[in-house]
Amino acid sequence: MEISLIKQRLSLSEVLKHYNLQPKNKMLHCFYHEDKTASLQVNVEKNFYKCHSCGKTGDVIQFIEDFEKLSKHEAIVKAQSLMSSEMSILKNPTTKNNRLSDTDFLENTFSYFRKALYCSNPAKQYIEKRNLDNSILEIGYNSGQFHHGERKSEELISNALEVGLLQDKGLINNRTGEKGYSIFANKCIAFPLKNKSGEIVSFYFRAIVENKNGKHFYLKNRSGIYPGYPKSDTKKLILTEAIIDCASLLQIKEIRDNYSLISCFGTNGLNEEILSAIKELQELEEIIFCFDQDDAGKKAVKKYAEEFRNYKISTVELPNKDINETLQLHDETIFIELLNSRKDIFLSSENKIKVTVEKSVQSAGKEKAEPKTTADFLQQKDLLKSLNNLIEKAGIIGEENSRLLLFLITISYLNKSPLHGIVQGSSGSGKTHIISRIADLMPQEDVLRFTRITESSLYNWGEFDLFQKIIIIEDLDGLKEDALYALREFISNQVLRSSVTIKDKKGNNKSSHKIVKGQFSSLSATTKGETYEDNMSRSFLLAVDESKEQTQRIIHYQNQRNAGEIDRNEQNWATNFVQKLVRNLKYYEVINPYATRLNLPEKVHKIRRLNDMYQAVIKQVTFINQYQREVKNGYLITEIEDIEQATEVLFESIVLKVDELDGSLRQFFEKLKKFIKSPEKDFMQREIRQEFNLSKTQLQRYINTLLELEYIKQAGGFNNTGIRYKVSYWDNYQKLRAEIKEYLLKQIKELKSNK
Repeated sequence: MEISLIKQRLSLSEVLKHYNLQPKNKMLHCFYHEDKTASLQVNVEKNFYKCHSCGKTGDVIQFIEDFEKLSKHEAIVKAQSLMSSEMSILKNPTTKNNRLSDTDFLENTFSYFRKALYCSNPAKQYIEKRNLDNSILEIGYNSGQFHHGERKSEELISNALEVGLLQDKGLINNRTGEKGYSIFANKCIAFPLKNKSGEIVSFYFRAIVENKNGKHFYLKNRSGIYPGYPKSDTKKLILTEAIIDCASLLQIKEIRDNYSLISCFGTNGLNEEILSAIKELQELEEIIFCFDQDDAGKKAVKKYAEEFRNYKISTVELPNKDINETLQLHDETIFIELLNSRKDIFLSSENKIKVTVEKSVQSAGKEKAEPKTTADFLQQKDLLKSLNNLIEKAGIIGEENSRLLLFLITISYLNKSPLHGIVQGSSGSGKTHIISRIADLMPQEDVLRFTRITESSLYNWGEFDLFQKIIIIEDLDGLKEDALYALREFISNQVLRSSVTIKDKKGNNKSSHKIVKGQFSSLSATTKGETYEDNMSRSFLLAVDESKEQTQRIIHYQNQRNAGEIDRNEQNWATNFVQKLVRNLKYYEVINPYATRLNLPEKVHKIRRLNDMYQAVIKQVTFINQYQREVKNGYLITEIEDIEQATEVLFESIVLKVDELDGSLRQFFEKLKKFIKSPEKDFMQREIRQEFNLSKTQLQRYINTLLELEYIKQAGGFNNTGIRYKVSYWDNYQKLRAEIKEYLLKQIKELKSNK
């Protein structure tokens, strides 16, 4: 037999099993040298090993040669013998009529399926995409080859026909004249279903490619439970809707150690066998449903809960469609958090009564108690105000509307159309601080922070690595144009498509199509707002408050913190509580019935994009108020109160879009006009620098931009003695602000009167 064929058919996993070697985190103690700390890494997917200490590396044959200290020829013979013993698995009848029992045959077949998985790149890519780890889970792959070659025998065919893995449809091979068979669940990954004795009695198959016959397949006369019957001393049992969801949870050690799991076979798949298995659990205290978040899943939970009235019944509310998708898009710690905050189904009506009583007590004039749960908090009438106070407790001082808008922008990563924000300010103004602190309030498993993004890095992420994430760019000024272009494309289209060159198995170059999907919200900081016109038009622009009053607030807070007057525990509590609030938000599409009656002032630049942003913020306010809003046909319905709150929060950003000066430049120009008091009075850079305490570089940038935009002009002087300037365009910025606010408030007033 050719060496290449041995390497293809004999997996490193089987070799390790033969030698009773069990890698821990894919590491073994190297047998080639004295190794106190495990340094030999084994890659069972790619069939090779490498020692990070001595550098020894090789394939399955080399492993046998090194482990047993054999010659190359002896190692090849040994590998062939291991292959022969494995090939005999599917053709070794041991019972009457030359047929294995069905359970023995299925056990042997699944052993073959396990090996086939290691040899199939499409199957490995599929389970990797679904975030499944075949080193932990029992997963196989039906490549359709289990009855071919040396394995083929009359006994194997008979067994396969009996259990349904092969189907006799009267097919004849035109070339050989032999009888052919249709393969059941061809090109599907396989999961074993087990009886009470732990024996495999059936399979569940999931197609890895598009299949006109469907995605899900079971052998005929399906029986058994996945992943198996629960232990007799089970106290807490998790029920999932689907097998892949259950497999996803099995990968989390904390869940394996503290819970038993059973997968139903869909929303109507809590069958008699599962019911009987549950009722035999004498010590069972609680049943936890982890079904999908669609209507069918919710109805199924409600229906099945009635079957178990004698137990505590709870449900886990997921932020995404199902368990597997949630764990693809988040770190596993999110599920532990969700599990710990699960809701008791039968107590839900009692909780509603409790909330009603609390509200009536508060309305009677008693002191309002601090909400003890996230649900209580999200049901508050003045939610945005209370949320803003929490954000301040978490360490963001002042900037009340800006910090709330940044929060709404950031949580949009949970929705299909996420938003983006650019915070602009002079050097040292605190722009990076505010976006970093907002990021701290988000679930940290969803946050990616970058100081720098290289030109091609965004193209090289995995297809779903940037899906439902938050990207924080600490310094937009450090990005080159190619990186800014990729970021713009992501923001506009939520996908990057690139043609790349890869090497095939023979080492030849070939072209390939790479896709990166990017449903993420982002916050960036910059000192040069005008430089990023293309990015700014796609993002909300906010200016850091650089006033003396804000500076004093920050200094006062810093001094209090250094004096130990700020309770760090309260700050940490506020941060953690806001993270829990975000995790408790459910995804909804929003319908705004007032959308056609809303307009922006015609003076606004790029009004098409800003109008879309205005509507988006209204949706975000509705989204955060979801516990208080009507849900109609699965959609959250916007109320006028949401429009009013969104207008207040977004006002400064709208004004900045109207103004051709960026935020920090506008603040400087307004202070300059206030200082000189009249357009007739001239000034020099030195006196302005001393009055405003600005660096020479920063002031020069302001002066150059104002000269370029013709807001100021040179009025005399010389380079060696100092140039004098005058304001040539004394605009009425405050009047413009008042006009815009009056326009928007009048619009809301009309909505209320016509309601």
